[in-house]
Amino acid sequence: MTTESVTRRHAYAEAAHAFVDLVRRVEPDAWARPALGEWTVRDLVGHTSRALATVETAISSPATHAGLADPVAYYLAASAVDHAAVADRGREAGRALCDDPATAVAELCDRVLGAVARTPDEALVATRLGGMRLIDYLPTRTFELTVHTGDIARALALPGPDISLALHESLRLAAELAFATGRGEPALLALTGRRDLSSGFSVL
Repeated sequence: MTTESVTRRHAYAEAAHAFVDLVRRVEPDAWARPALGEWTVRDLVGHTSRALATVETAISSPATHAGLADPVAYYLAASAVDHAAVADRGREAGRALCDDPATAVAELCDRVLGAVARTPDEALVATRLGGMRLIDYLPTRTFELTVHTGDIARALALPGPDISLALHESLRLAAELAFATGRGEPALLALTGRRDLSSGFSVL
């Protein structure tokens, strides 16, 4: 196992545990609170939980070849997704958490991290966008967990979790996406205090 693969695995586990810990802090009357766009807190937690559930599904569905070479390729392929369908899947996943979302998310996390620990880096897994190595898929899920755990924290007016490794890995992927999508220069100028980003700027 390489240093990079160890880092990717640890970052994913860190982000997953932070998500579980935050969900435990959701008060009963907060689940219907507006969170992100059209999503409530429950919807957003459901959507975020898919960063765990999709890994479980991918591992249980081996792929025959790696059609996606790396995390950047995954997100480039995802640029054509149906956003309405994504929103619906988030709401459906939120409903599936039933009456005790915190317990459901914690149990899902334990299952998924156990499956990841048992699966080698080079295992080819089937993602929604194509086959890829597990170790290349994990950073996309770390990114989703990191970004949306922050969204949930802000919706609840709670401090964001201390996830330095997951944050570092997510920032690195965001920078790679900025470069790959032709947005590298404005991102660099903004990060170095030379120019503000335009309204709505995103690497996704």
